[in-house]
Amino acid sequence: MLNENIKRIRKSKGLSQEELAIKLNVVRQTVSKWENGLSVPDSSMLIILANELDTTVSELLGEPVVEPTTDDLKILSEKLEVINLQLAKRSITKVKTIRWILISLCAVIVVIFIALASMNSFYLNWNYNDPELAVAGTILHGFEFLFVRLAPIVFLTSVVGVVVTYKKR
Repeated sequence: MLNENIKRIRKSKGLSQEELAIKLNVVRQTVSKWENGLSVPDSSMLIILANELDTTVSELLGEPVVEPTTDDLKILSEKLEVINLQLAKRSITKVKTIRWILISLCAVIVVIFIALASMNSFYLNWNYNDPELAVAGTILHGFEFLFVRLAPIVFLTSVVGVVVTYKKR
């Protein structure tokens, strides 16, 4: 049945054995063997053959193609609707999670700013001749230096992110 279907579909497309062979990157004799039932294409070649002939592998193999009924279409559309609702819920949950992470980041930045402002760089009065205090003071000063410069950018970016996640879709 495969050999007859290949020949019938090839002829209906107006292709010669040579033209089909060129499209499939095989020799003409290979197509001839398929059509005469002397050999069959392997599974990967069957897929390529079906694509070149604008048909399905099932049709090439002679399996009846069942047209979907309206009941099948209704069931399929209901399943797709359920999947779409699940995806929408997942998307909303993801947006809410991102929003709360950004709000938390803003809160942490504000708390650290308040803590640093209330400390008023007290570590600058330490005795830096003591190596342990020197290291701790340097670390605190480096943290404060970087934080004061980077935190406003991160804070504003987080605020914009929160506003964007509240935007109506």
